[in-house]
Amino acid sequence: MKLSVIIPVYNEKNTIIEIIRRVEAVGLAWEIIVVDDYSTDGTRDILGGLNNPSIKILFHDHNQGKGSAVRTGIAAAMGEVILIQDADLEYNPHDYPTLLKPIEDGIADVVYGSRFLGGPRRATMFWHMIANKLLTFATNLLYNTILSDMETGYKVFRSEVLDGMKLRAKRFNFEPEFTAKILKKKLRIFEVPITFNPRDYSEGKKIKLIDAFEAVWTLLKYRFTD
Repeated sequence: MKLSVIIPVYNEKNTIIEIIRRVEAVGLAWEIIVVDDYSTDGTRDILGGLNNPSIKILFHDHNQGKGSAVRTGIAAAMGEVILIQDADLEYNPHDYPTLLKPIEDGIADVVYGSRFLGGPRRATMFWHMIANKLLTFATNLLYNTILSDMETGYKVFRSEVLDGMKLRAKRFNFEPEFTAKILKKKLRIFEVPITFNPRDYSEGKKIKLIDAFEAVWTLLKYRFTD
């Protein structure tokens, strides 16, 4: 399978080179697409200085949000399978074989890397975990499913699942919008355990409480509309 890895990035000058190195080291990416969402900390300069023909680098001309960066990457992707990779080192590309296996085996259209299925993880951010579990519970209740981690950043899917799907998310509401729409399409979703090394807000974590309220609204909206 031709795998397109999309890396949305905003102000990650300390991690962007390392995450690209880790993705390349796995040796499974057919193409790597980095979308810079108008970083102001020097990340754009670092990306502009890269001389690697195997990496496609796209620049937003103003800050639009993670969801917009992901959508830009999706529009440029040419692979049969798309994998979303955050740039902050919370998720480790060594999990790619595990994430891809259900699709390779023909039993899944979409795979979520779950932080709550027993994989290794750093012990921190209790209230962040509670918020994630509440949002996942709301998803399960509204869409009659049994996900353990709706908000995971590791989402892998066949490119064809996007056929006829209009994604509108601009910020962190990409996760609930994408989840709602694939559940309404009755696609086959598998979850697999992943390694998770969360950073806290002092280390640069960006998602905020307001994003949780936006996620709830997104789940409710797409339960009853397209």
